[in-house]
Amino acid sequence: MTNELVRLAYGAIEEKKGQEIMVIDISQVSSIADYFIIASGTNVRQVQAISDSVTEVLGANGYNYKSMEGFENANWVLLDYGDTIIHIFNQEDRRFYDLERIWRDGKLIERENL
Repeated sequence: MTNELVRLAYGAIEEKKGQEIMVIDISQVSSIADYFIIASGTNVRQVQAISDSVTEVLGANGYNYKSMEGFENANWVLLDYGDTIIHIFNQEDRRFYDLERIWRDGKLIERENL
């Protein structure tokens, strides 16, 4: 079972039409976080809109990020919420970095199990 932050972030990404949303439970394979959320946007504006949506929804629910990187260029925006790290990519950079492959030892969590 995932936590409220993950469910809220997923919904915020869906609301802005984020693509290929994945939640990976990495708690058993890494100490850096419990969850990675990975999503794509089709262009700079959409990546930024998704990032804004996530920070607004989570902030309104009492969750504030520890750091944000990459917002200006919006090729890869990283939002660090401590136990949950959210990666929002443009499509090309997502394919290039292929975090899903790197973290394949984590457990993929389907939408209906959030």
